[in-house]
Amino acid sequence: MKTASDGFRSSLRVPVTRYSLPWFLKLHRLSPGTIVVLGGAAAILIGTILLLLPWATPSSKPLSIIDALFTATSAVCVTGLIVADTAKDFTVFGQTIVLILIQIGGLGYATLVTMLLLTIGRQIGLRDRLMMAEALSSLNLQGLIPFIKTIVLWTFMLELLGAMFLSIRFLQDYPIGQAFYHGAFQAISAFNNAGFSSFSTNLIAYQTDLMVNLIVPILIILGGLGFIVLLDVAQIFRGERHRLQAHSKLVLVMTAFLIVGGALSLLLLEWNNPKTLGDLPIIDKVLVGTFHAISARTAGFNTVDLSQLGNSSLYLIVIFMFIGGSPGGTAGGIKTTTFGIIGMFVWTTLRHREDVNFFWCRVPTLVVHRALALAILAMFLLTVFTHLLSMVETHPFLSLLFEVASALGTTGYSVGNGGVLSLSASLTSVGKFVIILCMFIGRFGPLLLGLGSFQEKERRLYRFPESKVSIC
Repeated sequence: MKTASDGFRSSLRVPVTRYSLPWFLKLHRLSPGTIVVLGGAAAILIGTILLLLPWATPSSKPLSIIDALFTATSAVCVTGLIVADTAKDFTVFGQTIVLILIQIGGLGYATLVTMLLLTIGRQIGLRDRLMMAEALSSLNLQGLIPFIKTIVLWTFMLELLGAMFLSIRFLQDYPIGQAFYHGAFQAISAFNNAGFSSFSTNLIAYQTDLMVNLIVPILIILGGLGFIVLLDVAQIFRGERHRLQAHSKLVLVMTAFLIVGGALSLLLLEWNNPKTLGDLPIIDKVLVGTFHAISARTAGFNTVDLSQLGNSSLYLIVIFMFIGGSPGGTAGGIKTTTFGIIGMFVWTTLRHREDVNFFWCRVPTLVVHRALALAILAMFLLTVFTHLLSMVETHPFLSLLFEVASALGTTGYSVGNGGVLSLSASLTSVGKFVIILCMFIGRFGPLLLGLGSFQEKERRLYRFPESKVSIC
């Protein structure tokens, strides 16, 4: 039997169940991937505000809001497309902000938050571990915290080593302070596959310099391989593991194939082009061709004027940018593993076999489906955004396709605006916003779509009967 007091208490509970909590109190209900995406968006917003401060740019060259947003997005998404000359249009404070945003984008919001939580002594729960695993494309949750610590340690060690070697080279051209600054900037940008440079003409001045053409590509490769592969290889050398994981084997094989194949293709296409490789000695042609085969997939550094490349070379680079680097690292694109799995799937289908196998392992059907879905979505987005850009801009179609592919692949390559800036600098505000959207989707899209390692397959208690459909 209800009393009056029971009725009163019941009425007090009504507002709690009737009205939902504000969105910012529901973050614990979001998927780990969505939280990482929101963290990236927050970093871009904060970076935009900081770049709009009067100390970030010379008083005679203040940034517009759209250019500040573009630069912050390009840095956090480790892309490298620029609408303002990093060397001249930003003060040291502004350049430092860009560098910090690159580091946040490269290491990842989730990794940095985890290290902060560990520093202040907070325990890392299952949900936080899932968020980190999604952000790093980790294959499992076991040993994730030591893995995070190793990532941070290796990142700073490799960047420091790269900065030291590059600084030694730059000492020939600059005072010690400037030499170390340029060395550190290039090293951090290269390892994070960002493509930003503290030089107005990127690395064109060091086109045939052996030191720069060795250190920068090595940093790009290490950052683009992914931390899973780096740790796997390190364990082999330390004797902790006797064979590489299947993931690492696929990444290393595809990376080697794309570097060698890309270098040979670019050399073949540009060998006699007097505006790029034509006038260089053979050894320098090989050096420059290899540099761009490595950088074109995700890093964005260049030692030749990309606007002088032939149309065939530009289209080839579009393909490289579409593929990108490897999972779990600082690279963009659909990833080398996706490209490799799709290639093996096509080969398997042509041979009328059911399973996709490599290195005596079978690729799970769900992984094959996700690879196909990711590639198809990426091609769809490339088509749609290029079409949108061509509707509002008057530049040649191939140049617009190149810019969109660069943004979606977070590469940073561009045919330029006729000066030292990317083609995006000459786009309208609408065009710039389209590229901003491309960069953000290229970096965070797979997480937002739930294509990560820990998204389980929906299980149903029933299946519909099969029906034959003709496809050719």
